[in-house]
Amino acid sequence: PRWLTKTATMLRHVLSAGGRGAVSAARPQSRNMGMGPRWLTKNKYVEEWNGRREITEKAFNATGANVANIVFYAAVLPLGVYWLARSELEKKGDRRYKDIC
Repeated sequence: PRWLTKTATMLRHVLSAGGRGAVSAARPQSRNMGMGPRWLTKNKYVEEWNGRREITEKAFNATGANVANIVFYAAVLPLGVYWLARSELEKKGDRRYKDIC
């Protein structure tokens, strides 16, 4: 009979579920496509910040002030720190300075 084959199929499915029980094996899991829990609401300010962060290279304008800041923080400041540290080691006569030379 047809009901017997359906019952046997259902029992086989439940037993192959690894002890999860008949309820979890018979009902498919609801998935929300990576959106997180349903009670979680998005913060619009965080989402706006993420959007700005993704398009930073498109929204960046290279003005004189921006380029001057980049050159200062990327070249002048590190070289100044290096020069000060090296001169301090020279004055002090530290062995680390002799290892560098």
